[in-house]
Amino acid sequence: MGSARPMGEKWLKSGQWSASFGEDGKGYRMKTMIGVIGGSGLYDIDGLEGAGWQAVETPWGAPSDDILTGVLDTVPMAFLPRHGRGHVHSPATVPYRANIDALKQLGVTDIISVSACGSFRDNMAPGDFVIVDQFIDRTIAREKSFFGTGCVAHVSLAHPVCPRLADACFTAAKGAGVRVHMGGTYLAMEGPQFSTLAESRLYREVWGCDVIGMTNMPEAKLAREAEIDYASVAMITDYDSWHPHHGEVDINTILDTLGANSAHARDLIARLPGLIGAARAPCPHGCDRALEHAIMTAPDKRDPALVAKLSSVAGRVLGP
Repeated sequence: MGSARPMGEKWLKSGQWSASFGEDGKGYRMKTMIGVIGGSGLYDIDGLEGAGWQAVETPWGAPSDDILTGVLDTVPMAFLPRHGRGHVHSPATVPYRANIDALKQLGVTDIISVSACGSFRDNMAPGDFVIVDQFIDRTIAREKSFFGTGCVAHVSLAHPVCPRLADACFTAAKGAGVRVHMGGTYLAMEGPQFSTLAESRLYREVWGCDVIGMTNMPEAKLAREAEIDYASVAMITDYDSWHPHHGEVDINTILDTLGANSAHARDLIARLPGLIGAARAPCPHGCDRALEHAIMTAPDKRDPALVAKLSSVAGRVLGP
């Protein structure tokens, strides 16, 4: 169902293919593969052994770009630039379903989402990182599920971020020398425009949000449907438009802050393999079993065409 196999053949010779794709008797991955989705300012990662860009086809269309694969500290890794190299996709046109499907095809078990954001809190300043643990989704123009008519599923999203991965990101950020905050609610807006002052005040004062961005939804929802552990690292670039002493969002200031944030993000990513580890047990929080009781449509009523499209993300529960 895709062109991920050439990467697999290359890795098979080095023994990494079996390490990444091995499964236990229940279809759970036994080895870790870390997937990094990079946002504005982060378009590749450093230090990958055997690095190469791989094209992956999906039934949901092409992902944002080819995917950089390799090995870092014995752990297979995959990097996908969310907006594409050269920043060609706006937040609303990012092919979120194709991105998650492509990472799943490659064997990714854990996704680290890195993205730029604005802050609603004085103590969460530009240059700080926030390990997000909750989301409010205000996007309106995006496909938000792999499932639909012919194969209905409802997954739990009460806790959309994997605590195990969030802890690893927090530790990695501290090791990288970043001022980092553990926990925060991310308001996902449609964009591409920034907030009005009234919207900014609503999200901050009434809804109690901590940061605002344009890309973590439906990404987090789709990762949960694909049974991939997910964590979000939000890199603060500005104070949105609510702050009385900082005024409206200025793109030049954002770009300056992005440069410094990107260097810290690379350091954070480099520390993740040692913290997450190559061996993998089933997620203690059930992220990799999210579909266990989620499929509602009776087997004899399922649309074969949709089931075929779901083979990568839901094959563990739907069968071949």
